[in-house]
Amino acid sequence: MQIETALLIGVLFACATYLILQNSFVKILFGFIVLSNAANLVLLSMSGAPDGREAPIAGQGAGPMVDPLPQALILTAIVIGFGVTAYLVVLLYRLFLDQKTTNAAELYADQDTSEHT
Repeated sequence: MQIETALLIGVLFACATYLILQNSFVKILFGFIVLSNAANLVLLSMSGAPDGREAPIAGQGAGPMVDPLPQALILTAIVIGFGVTAYLVVLLYRLFLDQKTTNAAELYADQDTSEHT
């Protein structure tokens, strides 16, 4: 199961890197979303398998317990990722309203021609 998870994480990171390196800001936004999900999956896979472990509730059995720290880190990362994604969506919307494009090459093409004249 760990091999499949590692391959999935690698594919997600590769897709996210490819999308982030594109010219379209929409693709960059989707790349960021995939990258944050891949990072959450890395945290989850590092926590280990919960087989044979109990929930960390006070007063229960004395057996091995599941570590709650990775789950808390993932929850925090989901909230932060959602906040940054919402900010990027609003930034992209404002960029489209002002410049009428979401392509970085078209956005900076006007600046290159005005600097040389």
